[in-house]
Amino acid sequence: MKRLLLGLLLTATFTVPAFAQMKDKPSKGCNECNLQGHDMGRMDMGHMDMMGGMMGMCINNADKIGLSDEQKKKVTPLHNEMQKKQIRFQADLKIAQLEMKEIMEPKDFDLEKAKVAMKKTEDIKTAHHLDMLVAMKEVRSVFTEEQYKKLRALMHKDMGAGKPAKGMKHKH
Repeated sequence: MKRLLLGLLLTATFTVPAFAQMKDKPSKGCNECNLQGHDMGRMDMGHMDMMGGMMGMCINNADKIGLSDEQKKKVTPLHNEMQKKQIRFQADLKIAQLEMKEIMEPKDFDLEKAKVAMKKTEDIKTAHHLDMLVAMKEVRSVFTEEQYKKLRALMHKDMGAGKPAKGMKHKH
């Protein structure tokens, strides 16, 4: 029991400062690649956060991909909605992290409150990941197989050159 409590304490002690340092880090890689099975176990926020960038890339490269005006009209509102969800997610996550920091401030903090706060943070992330998956499915349903292949080729070309794909915004 002591070992479990010590492990939880150490995890929480080192996790809170890590969360604080993680804000605004650019993500690496391409969530599309990882969702295809190359690294399925690694669905971290950096990869899921790129969903909005992928949608932006679709819009910015609509002519290269061969999207019709009707397809653009379907993808644009999905992109706008995901941008709103991303902003809400980031705000909710920062608040949850601040609450965790406040709980962890005292030397003899309340372990039960810390557990609840940690679960809240993870629940926020999980809900956002699920939103991203739903949006990804919706966007992909708009494309033909050929358009999807063209998008993937563009993404791999830009990512392979060591730069963010066009339409993908990285924070510095």
